[in-house]
Amino acid sequence: MEQDAYDRISELVHAADVAMLTTTGADGALHARPLAALQDRFDGTLRFLVEDPSPKVEEVVAHPRVNVAYSSKRGYLSIAGSARVVDDEGAVDELWGAAAEAWFPGGRADPEIVVLEVLPESAEYWALTEPGVLAAAKAVKAFFTKEQPDIGENRVVEL
Repeated sequence: MEQDAYDRISELVHAADVAMLTTTGADGALHARPLAALQDRFDGTLRFLVEDPSPKVEEVVAHPRVNVAYSSKRGYLSIAGSARVVDDEGAVDELWGAAAEAWFPGGRADPEIVVLEVLPESAEYWALTEPGVLAAAKAVKAFFTKEQPDIGENRVVEL
């Protein structure tokens, strides 16, 4: 993968506070749920704190193919990959902080906290490359001219 695409993906991951994880249920139905985006750095793998046991963990174990979507003021990102549960204290410690405490009332010592790790295979992003005011002005102009505004970058990347 090109470094600029990796940098753009990393920027979009870091800009978001929440990610939407989509898993496949036993009946084949897709289930999407929000997860706190707690990673300090994107190193090519996505990591989230989750409870085990939980329906999302059961679904990941049975059907590891997942999608993770991010949205922020910087743009949008959709990552497809394979997920697995990692029961590693060090991995939990890397993600633990004040934001995690809100979701795990039992605290850091809660034995049900594990890391859901997503190994990305592909990504598509829509990154805003124009400041908000300029993007809005271009969108208004596009409305009147019936031309598509150029306010960002859209790419599909194999990871």
